[in-house]
Amino acid sequence: MVSAIGLGAMSFGGIFGPTTEAESHACLDAMWDAGITFIDTANIYGMGVSESVIGRWLASRRVPVTIATKASIVSGPPRRIDNSAAHLRAELDASLKRLGVERVDLFYIHRRNPDEPLAEVIGALRDLEREGKIGGYGLSEISPETLREAHAIHPCLAVQNEYSLWSRQPELGLIQECARLGVAFVAFSPLARGMLGHVPLRLDQVQDGFRGANPRFTEPNFSRNIARIDSFREFCSARGWSVPATALAWVMSRGDHVIPIPGTRRAERLREWLPLPSLSAEDLAAIEAVLPAGFAAGDRYGDHQLQSIERYC
Repeated sequence: MVSAIGLGAMSFGGIFGPTTEAESHACLDAMWDAGITFIDTANIYGMGVSESVIGRWLASRRVPVTIATKASIVSGPPRRIDNSAAHLRAELDASLKRLGVERVDLFYIHRRNPDEPLAEVIGALRDLEREGKIGGYGLSEISPETLREAHAIHPCLAVQNEYSLWSRQPELGLIQECARLGVAFVAFSPLARGMLGHVPLRLDQVQDGFRGANPRFTEPNFSRNIARIDSFREFCSARGWSVPATALAWVMSRGDHVIPIPGTRRAERLREWLPLPSLSAEDLAAIEAVLPAGFAAGDRYGDHQLQSIERYC
């Protein structure tokens, strides 16, 4: 069992702009005060920085939280995916050291490498689970077929894919397959990488290393998306609801097994997520009319980012 909302810790590594450890620790304190106890990180977020920041926070606060981390992306050059048993074990050991723990509750393969037999990969993860190093394994950015195959080898705890009002692909079978198999669906970027935040983004704010090359954050797509989301802002304002809180409530409405993990490095941004409004069937229909499936202009990733992501329809 985890809190209904988690915290994505990618930005602790400086991916979306500069930050400090003090700022990240203040954000983690705000997370704990809000009753959020599920933290999602990865070895590659700042090349260990995010995990180290979380580890020092855990050592100073000593609070019971659920930790998920990931491995398999080798930054390179060239960038590649390595899910070999030796690589996963070595990266997990390094993550445990940075986090200052003997075990993580959830350990994902960050991407699947189709050239590595899935049975061998899941077997390696099963071994780590039996040794007590992980509570269970997860899969990230995969298709329903991969989930079915992996789960048949050894039960999967969670699948993590991007999912939000503007990224709806998991509705084409993955969310449903997770429900059928009893697997948690962890929705990352549920606030559309900041587009569904409390205040509208400016183009100059998204010229970081990640979003700056993303088709949705380049013109003319960026301005089109801002204009469409402005209608959603008006919808929320008319009801007295926070935009991010409404977006999170929408994600959570998709199923009891769906757990959004919005990310931020700032305590003040995290506090804008709550309280969540209670959405009626009429509210959900109205949101669909304002931001229908497929409203976003541009793909969610650039071609260079799509190479290791499983696509399906």
